[in-house]
Amino acid sequence: MDKKELNKAIEKTVLKMAMEPNNTEHYHELAKYYAMDNQYEKVISVYESLLELDPKDMQTLLNLGSIWFYGKEYKKALKYFNQAMLVNPSNYLVYYNMANTYAELKNFPKALHYYNRTLDFNSQDPEIYNAIALLYHDFEDYVEARAYYEKALSLDPNNLTALVDLGNVCFKLFDYNKALEYYYKVFNLAPENKTVALCIANTLAVNKDKENCYKYFDKAIELDGDNYKAYTCYAIAKSDFKDYEGAVELYKKAVQINPNDANAYILMGNLYSNIKKYKEAEEAYKEALKINKMDPSIFVLIANVYYMNNEIERAIHSYRAAVNMRPENDEYKLVFIQVLEDFLNEYRKDDIIAAF
Repeated sequence: MDKKELNKAIEKTVLKMAMEPNNTEHYHELAKYYAMDNQYEKVISVYESLLELDPKDMQTLLNLGSIWFYGKEYKKALKYFNQAMLVNPSNYLVYYNMANTYAELKNFPKALHYYNRTLDFNSQDPEIYNAIALLYHDFEDYVEARAYYEKALSLDPNNLTALVDLGNVCFKLFDYNKALEYYYKVFNLAPENKTVALCIANTLAVNKDKENCYKYFDKAIELDGDNYKAYTCYAIAKSDFKDYEGAVELYKKAVQINPNDANAYILMGNLYSNIKKYKEAEEAYKEALKINKMDPSIFVLIANVYYMNNEIERAIHSYRAAVNMRPENDEYKLVFIQVLEDFLNEYRKDDIIAAF
């Protein structure tokens, strides 16, 4: 439906509402058209008017809650989900939406409670187990997350969400071979999935399988989509395999794709620093600093390079800049104080020697 047709449909529905002001179906229809036109303020207004006619309209309560949820207005979302729960305490979608909302609020106990209530009414939906697994995943309980992803797969063996996320969990549990098993299955089901090709390549890199690692990075780069992440990940792998020139070339390709992202410059600087090419490292970090001028961590990286290159006074200057930007950061303070003390002690030692 194009814009002109949509406007006609809206006008027609408004006319029907004027003729039958108590017919709630017209309100649902008008809200649908406004949603199709991305006029969500009007959608909310229509639904609120509908609730004045029928405060127990379940679909309206759920829709309003969902609108506020996706707008990240979580307290407003909970208001409507709670009302829906009072209207129909046996509707599993109410509990599922409440659980998702509490998960976004980082309230683990309440999120888990409402996911379990969801299972009381619907225990055969793999997406519920995926959601519980993701909750545990977000709170870094990877063992529990793995169990729930496996439960989702027992209900739907080809569930792509569970397969990908289970691969990620196994990776974080250092079970790289099992992670590869899940990633390969996803890639067989969805061979155009660039993200999974990268997951496979990164895992092979950790497993020190250079040949296959490079093969999957090349596959990922060939697939449609932005290659910035592909180039940076590939560069990290090449650096791990001590192919430093190849890594630098990939970082440069990443910069060409997105010259306004500092990450590739920082990673390139780290590489140069690790192989003691301090001048090149400094140049890369300064390019990153042009992009993120107020990032104190970049000043610390530059200071580290100066320190390793025995340019202590320049290091002190950069450490001080980081401390001035983040005076509450104890780590920056400790490093700055230690380097400054070492520098002063070195000068005092020279004075003592001169006195003799």
